[in-house]
This record gives sequence, structure tokens and C-alpha cells, in this order.
Amino acid sequence: MSLIDEIHEQPQAIRKLLNSQGEAIATIAGQVRAHGIEYIYLAARGTSKNAGRYAQYLIGAVNRLPIALAPPSLFSIYHQPPLLKNALVIGVSQSGRSPDIISVIEEARRQGVVSLAVTNNPVSPMADAAEFILDISCGPEVAVAATKTYTNSLAALALLSAELAENAEMKRALENVPAWMEEMLGREDEIAQQAASFCSMNHCVVLGRGYNYATVNEWSLKMKELSGVMAEPYSSADFLHGPIAMVKGDFPVLNVAPSCIAYPSLYELLGRLREERRAEIYSITDRDEVLQLSRAGQRLPQGIPEWLTPLIAIIPGQLFAYHLTCHKGLDPDNPSGLSKVTETH
Repeated sequence: MSLIDEIHEQPQAIRKLLNSQGEAIATIAGQVRAHGIEYIYLAARGTSKNAGRYAQYLIGAVNRLPIALAPPSLFSIYHQPPLLKNALVIGVSQSGRSPDIISVIEEARRQGVVSLAVTNNPVSPMADAAEFILDISCGPEVAVAATKTYTNSLAALALLSAELAENAEMKRALENVPAWMEEMLGREDEIAQQAASFCSMNHCVVLGRGYNYATVNEWSLKMKELSGVMAEPYSSADFLHGPIAMVKGDFPVLNVAPSCIAYPSLYELLGRLREERRAEIYSITDRDEVLQLSRAGQRLPQGIPEWLTPLIAIIPGQLFAYHLTCHKGLDPDNPSGLSKVTETH
């Protein structure tokens, strides 16, 4: 199974999750509500941490529960964990085998608080340590670079949020995700040609805001893992606090700019970068005005709720990173210095 195969499997993987895990997630949500949870403490690394960033926005907005991203080293090497009273402690790990994430879940059990493992391996050490297991159910993922485990983690967390809120409209909206993904996957040839035009790129920034702060972090990670491009992700708001100074003459700026609450400020920033600093802009957006100021880009389907755009916008990002890697003469199935499972302590 190759990376490009797994990228194309994502619609099917989402359908499998929605069809097989809805009842289990509803049960977990009911148990969580019964415990009177006041906040969520989420531990993850790498791609799984980017899923956690999505949960920060979604569960924070929909369920009004604050989410803190855990520093796992406090548990695994400092052995000075914080008090977790009234928390739901979530570990997100596709393999369920990272010792530092497992240590956070184990400490939650010691402190007697609710713990949940979100994983593609329901018989893993992390799943064994947790009180509840949310199986993201996307089947084996062989490629080193995570793709379908990422989008299924987003969908699983979104379904959990919907069940916690008892929001049937959210659950219905999730059913549209596979078709939107398939629409973007159908643009692969065009995206491959666009990636070729950026083949000489060795560095860039990746901008977004709100729910898609997770997307720009994940897109930049795929660029680093596969192509070796030094892709730095920023909230478009944070970018104004200093980093904008490095954009000068043809500097590549990738961005995710769908219609959303944060769109006006992001569009204003992109206009400044194009007109004042002559940036080379590549955009993933549903807005004509953004595509007009971009050197190239991809149009998102119309009508996607903002909270679901991260599941769709990452698809062209994955394809762009994959084909950029191929155009650079590198092997996307054998990225340098990486293995499928990274076990950090």
C-alpha cells in the first residue's frame, strides 16, 4: 500500500468510521456527560497533535469545554504531573504505542479521572490504559506519512463533539464529508501540475486561522516530512507579530482561507503580502478574490460548514506535498530519517 493509495482511501475510511462507530461514540459521550467534566486535557504528538488543535477549536466552540494540550514530558521524564481533577484526559495516537502519551493516560487512571484513547489500534498499550476507547477505524495505514489516520481522527473527534452536544445537525453534516473529499481528490492532476511550478521551493510559510490552524500545521508537517521543505505554520494573527518581516520578493506563502469568521483579516493579510511584499501565494479557498491574488490554488466546494473545512482542505494540501516531493526526485514512501511509529519517552 503506497502513500497515494492511502490518500485516496480517505473518503472510504470516513464512511467506515461513521457507519461503524456512531453507537460506540454516543455511549462514550453519555458516560462523559455523566461525570460532569469541566475541561479536557489532550496528549498527542506529531500529526495526532494537529488533530488535537482541531479539537481545541471545535469542542471549545460547540461544547464550551476548554482543551489544554498536555506537555507529555511532565509525565514521562519529569514525573511531575499536574492535578487533573474534573478533567477528561484524551490520548490521541494512531499506533497507541508512544510511551509518553501512554504515561499521561496512566496518570489519569491513577488520579481517578475519566480517560479516553483515540487510536487506530484498539488493542494497543494506550487503549489498554484508558477507561474508554474511540477506535478511528480507518484500517491499516502503512505509509510513513499519516493521512487517513489524521482525517479519521478529526472525524472521530467531531462526532464525539456532536454527541456531547446531542446535535443531530452536526451528525448529518458529517455524512457529506466523503463526497467533498472525493471532489478534491478528483483534482489530483491539476494539483500535481501546480506543485511542479513550486519545485524549486526550499522554504515557505503556511498561514491559516481558527479551525484551520490545525490544517496549516498538518500541511506544513507533510511538507517537511516528505519534501524536506522548511515549511513553517502560523496563525495569520501571530504572523503579524514579527514573522511577516521575512517575506520579501517571491517568498512562497501557502494558505488555507475558506469563508469563515476569520476570513476578512486573512484576506487583508494576503493582499498585503502580494502587493507590498511580492509574495508567491498558493491558496486553498472557496473565494474568487483570494484565487485572483494567488499564483495558483485550489477551490474548495461551496457550502462546507467552517468546522468541517479542515477535513476537506487538507486533501489538496496532502496532494500538493506528495507531488512536490515527486517533482523534487524524492520518494514519498521512504521519507528520510522517519519510521511509521515514533516512540518518544
